[in-house]
Amino acid sequence: MIITDVEVLCLRIPDRDKTCVWGEDAVIVRVHTDEGIVGIGESDTSPMMVKAFIETPNSNLACFGLRELLVGENPLEIQKLWDKMYDDSSYMGRRGGGIHAMSAVDIALWDIASQHYGVPIHTLLGGKYREKIKAYGTFIPEDDPETCGKQAVAMVEKGFRAIKFGGGSFGLNADHDVAVVKAVRQAVGPDIELMIDMVSRWRTYGNALAMSRRLEPFNLVWIEEPVPSDNLDSYARLTSAATQKISGGEILTTRYEFRDFIEQGKPDIVQPDITRCGGISEMKKIGEMADLAGIQLVPHGFSTGILLSATVQFLAASRFGDLIEYSLSDSPLFTDLVTNRIVFEDGYVTVPDTPGLGVNLSDDIIERYRVNF
Repeated sequence: MIITDVEVLCLRIPDRDKTCVWGEDAVIVRVHTDEGIVGIGESDTSPMMVKAFIETPNSNLACFGLRELLVGENPLEIQKLWDKMYDDSSYMGRRGGGIHAMSAVDIALWDIASQHYGVPIHTLLGGKYREKIKAYGTFIPEDDPETCGKQAVAMVEKGFRAIKFGGGSFGLNADHDVAVVKAVRQAVGPDIELMIDMVSRWRTYGNALAMSRRLEPFNLVWIEEPVPSDNLDSYARLTSAATQKISGGEILTTRYEFRDFIEQGKPDIVQPDITRCGGISEMKKIGEMADLAGIQLVPHGFSTGILLSATVQFLAASRFGDLIEYSLSDSPLFTDLVTNRIVFEDGYVTVPDTPGLGVNLSDDIIERYRVNF
């Protein structure tokens, strides 16, 4: 079996001159083979950048586009192809966007291999540790604290026993942050697990520590990305000083960045995104490093059902992979792109045993929102 093409689909809901927010655009990669097996992957990043990185013609020996590197290769040689992509595109993307594009391709290659061998991806990764995975719901809070409380109650009524929120105006004003967390805690009661995502808006160690102490009465499980993830000294100091767990890492790529984050930042929880960090192949290596360091791994995931399916397969094959993020986005790219999306029920998602990612894409959604750059 050989790869015959690497297809990139860019989807976007707002017009190109309008601002996108989380969940309003997506990039899908389809890897085609001569045996008719098609692998699907995605990356939660800039669609136009992924398209350029995959389709660009080579400029020198370290500036190859991924399509050129992959066509004619055996898609079952996943690690070999990961290394080839990493080495031969190194001038363009040893971190960041280049690895995002590789992540989408890598997920598609695992999809192909799983279909070819006729077993689930979690079997290829070493075996299934669990039949279902506890899920926490994520939402973007409104500006009004009372409305945020109602948002959280609606999630509890759907069956979530753990909730995270962040984004919007949250994180821009200290008193407002406290008011929102207080309103949500009062609305859901003491037994629901609460987490917050600050998207680095607290900026400094001193401010983040002061805010963490102001929020102690509300019993938060973790505070995510309180400061930028490359501020490793602040992470290490916060982990030692805060009573809540400190988490982060969703924007980091490759085992190399995560090695530094784990060893120097010393977070309580590390949160790689499978569609950004390097795909399933690199996620497995990061998981092994987290295990060695005694750090919990809870993947980031706020995109389409493709990301959700890939993350479920990885966690099912991870010894301690017992918690997954579940988006509450109302974007059609989450709700309707994958017609057989893994569903949340009674606090958990069930692990599928079908070969491949098992995702069926809606041609109507692709046609409606596809854009050509």
